[in-house]
Amino acid sequence: MTQTFGEYRENLPDDHEFLILGFSPKSISIQQRWRNNGLSADFIADYLTTFFPINEDYSNTQATQAEVKSAVSYIANELLENAMKFHDESSSYPIKFGIYLLEDAALTVVLQATNSVSSPTLDKFQAFVEELTTSDPEELVVRQLEKNAEDENSHASGLGLLTMLNDWNTKLGWKIETVQQDPEIVTVTTVVQLVI
Repeated sequence: MTQTFGEYRENLPDDHEFLILGFSPKSISIQQRWRNNGLSADFIADYLTTFFPINEDYSNTQATQAEVKSAVSYIANELLENAMKFHDESSSYPIKFGIYLLEDAALTVVLQATNSVSSPTLDKFQAFVEELTTSDPEELVVRQLEKNAEDENSHASGLGLLTMLNDWNTKLGWKIETVQQDPEIVTVTTVVQLVI
């Protein structure tokens, strides 16, 4: 089974700058790794900005680098947190994270995170993705805030993805795929495209 939603970008080229990280749930628990997400996200943002072209207006380049670094750090942190929070604890499938700097029609940063997911979590996630891809993002923020206020025990606010859409005008896409049959392992790959 393979399904895609939103603006999922397949087959990212390896002839541009990219970085791929893997987090094994066997080495230390995903919950223990949680505290390192910010550190990993900052590293990813620092790594990416070293590849930015410098133009004649160096001060403008520095401002752009700082803005992109902040956005990439936030997005990477959200993707890592979501991947670890919703990872199927019974699975030994690693969490994978990748970042790509592409020179398409415009300079584009593509971030992706892949994690395994349990069936109950997948059902809730698919419902949220359906709502996210068919609703106005600004209206959905208000609905999510109201929903979160009503359910204080919820661990899935959805506000990180909505912030990406509203604050940085990103494109979001998802791929749900069965990668193993026995035992069944289903993965979710979230792709975020940030045009610079």
